[in-house]
Amino acid sequence: MSFEPPRRLVTALGETAQDGDDWLAKLPEAVEQAVALRELTIERVHVPGGRSGLVVMVRQADGTPAVLKLVPPRSRPESERAALAHWGGLGAARLLDPECSDGALLLERLHRDVSVRSLPEAKALLEAAGTLRRLWVEPPAGHRFETVAERTGRQAEAMRASSGTEVAPLVDAALAARQELLAAQAEPRLLHGTFRQSKVLAGDRVPWLAVGPDPVVGDAAFDLARLVRDRVEDLIASPSGASITRRRVKKLAESLEVDQERLRGWTLFRAVESGVRALRVGRPQDAELLLEFAGWL
Repeated sequence: MSFEPPRRLVTALGETAQDGDDWLAKLPEAVEQAVALRELTIERVHVPGGRSGLVVMVRQADGTPAVLKLVPPRSRPESERAALAHWGGLGAARLLDPECSDGALLLERLHRDVSVRSLPEAKALLEAAGTLRRLWVEPPAGHRFETVAERTGRQAEAMRASSGTEVAPLVDAALAARQELLAAQAEPRLLHGTFRQSKVLAGDRVPWLAVGPDPVVGDAAFDLARLVRDRVEDLIASPSGASITRRRVKKLAESLEVDQERLRGWTLFRAVESGVRALRVGRPQDAELLLEFAGWL
């Protein structure tokens, strides 16, 4: 298969693998092998696509539409496979090739151009929260998923290493919040890990299903925290953005029965971590939005 990977994917991988990555060079061959193994027919590459992997629209041998997804090894495709298999189509896209282990994923096809982000804000938050609730299940026995403590531990080290004097107070506050949250552990749940409105797509089997998890096990408030800052650019542009954010924390915590202070704490940590990372990879405008948002918490 001869094709150019979507520009969005190339740019995103350049930010996260600045020391070089040959995954993109080997991608056409990997697609061909995955297609042959599953006896698929390629329709097209989804463009602009996502920032973490390649999505190819395909048809199975019986003509059923599906999606073939390939991501770099560092994005833990087998972890995503294990989570999707455990959810079994409840709240998330259904895995169609549970027996394969070549790093590719065959998934039920959703309407990739229609996410809950296309809905009015209040309705979008309601639908997204309802989808997220269905994903919070007990992790499988003997699981090998990364924990919230492990993931945020790596992130905390990167924050300490790259935070300048200007953002040091926010970094200190975020790290202190993490320590306090981990000291009082909540009941562990299997979490989506990167949940936001754009990760919830329209489906035919049910109205809305989540895609693209980077699964992690831990406090449900950690998962919900990313949803709090959805449409952050609109929040920053609003003269009442700070008060809207505080109301959003309260409303989401109450609707999903999550402790409000835990949600506020994880929202702070995740916003600061994302802001510092944006600075590190040369996205100062994104960093400014995220760090201003974090200052409201």
